[in-house]
Amino acid sequence: MGMSLVEEKATIAACLAGQGEEFRLLVDAYKSQTMAMAMNVLGNRQDAEDVCQEAYIQAYRHLARFDPARSFRTWILTILYRRCLDVLKRKRRFRTAFQRLSHEPALKNKTMDEVPAERGDLARIVQGRLSPKERAAVSLWANEGLNSAEISGIIGCSPSTARVCLFNARRKIKTILEKRDAGAR
Repeated sequence: MGMSLVEEKATIAACLAGQGEEFRLLVDAYKSQTMAMAMNVLGNRQDAEDVCQEAYIQAYRHLARFDPARSFRTWILTILYRRCLDVLKRKRRFRTAFQRLSHEPALKNKTMDEVPAERGDLARIVQGRLSPKERAAVSLWANEGLNSAEISGIIGCSPSTARVCLFNARRKIKTILEKRDAGAR
């Protein structure tokens, strides 16, 4: 899982020296981490796969701009997070346009992401209740073991804001679980 900084630097240097096929090593090293984060932020496998592919393409195209003082993992997760936000914005615009065009009262009051709580699928339930930034922060914390300073660099905020996002996400998840458990009794 992952690569050492030395391995990353050697692989990136080989790519920049014309051995573009070496980039596959970086993709293979971080594909499970990027996919997990994209799934947690977007909640849709097809969108997550597309966003991961776009993020790696963007990273490859701009590899010469990569700051070797950073880790590639942090850089690719930052690119991925921004791509995820772009997808969410496009969906929100589409949903808003769709709702305006719809004359069906039942459709006007629903969003495409609405999921009934009785389905019991926690990931889908959480999807609608946590902001994209909260979903990314808790995903990076739980799945990648990153601290608030590392998370802040990826999602583009201060470490204190990252701590607040983590706190709010965990509080919301706890509330959701408590309500679900109380309803199951």
